[in-house]
Amino acid sequence: MTGYTLGIDIGTYETKGVLVDGAGTIYAQAARGHKMLVPEPGWAEHNPEENWWGDFVFICKTLLSESGINASQINAVACSAIGPCMLPVDTNGDPLMNGVLYGVDGRAESEVRELSQRIGEETIISRCGNALTSQSVGPKILWLKRQRPEIFSKMAYILSSTSFIVMRLTGEVVIDHYTAANFSPLYDVTTQTWVDDLADDIVPLEKLPRLMWSNEIAGHITKEAAELTGLAFGTPVTVGTIDAAAEALSVGADKPGDMMMMYGSTIFIILRAQSRVADPRIWYAPWLFKGEHASMAGLATSGTLTHWFRDQVARDLSVQDAFPALAEEAAKSPPGANGLLMLPYFSGERTPIHDVNAKGAMFGFNLTHTRGDMYRALIEGIAHGTRHVTDTFTQLGQAPIRLLAVGGGTKNALWLQVTSDITGIDQIVCEKTTGASYGDAFLAAVAVGLVERDSISKWNPAVKTIIAQPNVTYDKAHDLFHRLYEQTKDIARELT
Repeated sequence: MTGYTLGIDIGTYETKGVLVDGAGTIYAQAARGHKMLVPEPGWAEHNPEENWWGDFVFICKTLLSESGINASQINAVACSAIGPCMLPVDTNGDPLMNGVLYGVDGRAESEVRELSQRIGEETIISRCGNALTSQSVGPKILWLKRQRPEIFSKMAYILSSTSFIVMRLTGEVVIDHYTAANFSPLYDVTTQTWVDDLADDIVPLEKLPRLMWSNEIAGHITKEAAELTGLAFGTPVTVGTIDAAAEALSVGADKPGDMMMMYGSTIFIILRAQSRVADPRIWYAPWLFKGEHASMAGLATSGTLTHWFRDQVARDLSVQDAFPALAEEAAKSPPGANGLLMLPYFSGERTPIHDVNAKGAMFGFNLTHTRGDMYRALIEGIAHGTRHVTDTFTQLGQAPIRLLAVGGGTKNALWLQVTSDITGIDQIVCEKTTGASYGDAFLAAVAVGLVERDSISKWNPAVKTIIAQPNVTYDKAHDLFHRLYEQTKDIARELT
């Protein structure tokens, strides 16, 4: 149980890091905010030099400085990041453009549609495990080839966010299977290899990273990376993964039947499945460890929507006081928000409807409604979107045995309770809600044999359970939620 590991996670709006010992004790934490770039409607990007590598270097130096621990004492480093992303780099690993983000970026809608028609949805589901959606990287690479040919011609590799950091640290060009499964139609889930027989006009396979498992060591810190980060030359670096997977690991959602619900910029759900689940409404990927499976789902706008509301509707409140004040106002509004109903589709929607043209809406206004009603309707709208997902899992025979909540949104007691009440599912909250960076530190410890995989419950024990309190008002509102989307989706498409 001796030694230390360092974990860093790059999120949509913030990068976080932790330095822990072999018992999971946190010796230092650090965070740094950044912006999501929206150069055109429906697009979402990060500056990889500033938001990914710049944040990583800053967090490393801060953790080492604040902990007082010598870099030579760190046994391993692990990173996770938002994903799946698309970043073309040159032979030196330098970015050729901004990183294109995950499913919140819908720029490749026409490529998604074309490839789906050309290959066939059944074939894609059978071979790739996932229908092509805004979450898929393959169509975005095809978009790059067609719309930015000058960049495509200079490209040595296509990386995801975590791959970029690992390449900067070690010089190795690798990607974990969990992330690679989102590169449809370029990854075959049955053989767990890159393939081009479904679409040989997207990208040469040699430009894709080498496939590895998340608990494997990708390489070691180079001299250049050591000088920039303060980490010790030769320190092992794991392959890494997408942030949500590391977040699930951080709270122990690692056994079949465990479901992780991440309250972040988006609601993201991971169910550890006993076997592969194939359905176009949700996503599938091999889990972080060889021979294991996961099913995923995610809303497009969740925590991002609460920030939007604060910035646009609560400008009279200070940033630090806004969310507690809004929650207090919303708590005075009854379930159902006095008849207000919100569609939270401010960035389109991912699972289970996969509609990049879906629009946000708040319906039912009258002159008695207050800001508290509006904020409660917003929280309830996100929860209705979440129930749409959990109901889908139940319909597929994959109802969760345990649901573990994690992420910054777990600090919002109203959001947690409303979500349990609307979905009808109890939620377990663990002692540490640090999230993905803590999961990264644990994964690094597992990778170098510092701890056993099942010891996460000792690192992060459960401390409370949110008990669902079903309400007939919510059941009626949920039916209306579905009807409101169905009756307005054609208008939303025309507005696009």
